[in-house]
Amino acid sequence: MHHHTEPINLLPDTDNTWTLMLDRDGVINTDVVNDYVKSWGEFKFSEGTLNALKILNPLFNRIIIISNQRGVGKGVMSKETLDLITENMLLKVEETGGRIDKAYYCTSLDNQDPNRKPNKGMALQAKNDFPDINFNQCIMVGNMPGDMWFGRNIGAFTVYIPTREDEYPEDHTVDARYKNLLAFAEDLHKMRNGA
Repeated sequence: MHHHTEPINLLPDTDNTWTLMLDRDGVINTDVVNDYVKSWGEFKFSEGTLNALKILNPLFNRIIIISNQRGVGKGVMSKETLDLITENMLLKVEETGGRIDKAYYCTSLDNQDPNRKPNKGMALQAKNDFPDINFNQCIMVGNMPGDMWFGRNIGAFTVYIPTREDEYPEDHTVDARYKNLLAFAEDLHKMRNGA
């Protein structure tokens, strides 16, 4: 049994010029294990996510989603469906006081695809769209080993959310660990407000 030590979460000293990068499935919405969210009806925000995004809104300059979505590449759903899910998700986040500036997806099935996490492609796309992004002033939140490696590959601070029993990241790729996005948001909020 691999023992997971719980590190003390020392978040970096951020200010509101920083960028927050979020994986989608398992972080924003509940993961459908061994399947994909194939319609808006199947999309369920994880507990506390909307509240978390409201708390995080003023704390970051950019908040973006960086997500592998192979379901499109596999033909399980269309690009149009993915776009519709995104549109509804962004609307709901905005209605509840949160903000997501843009969502980046890699639909490729090829692990060598430069955009597929842990490769850096989606980060480079984001930097192209938002030149003010500085990768060393980014926090990447994810629930998969690939998210943590992606964070390492661009020089970001990594936050791991353990939602899966089957895949654990290597300890040295994880900077902080929280049970969900809300726990991370509350901690960062406290830190930034000197509480």
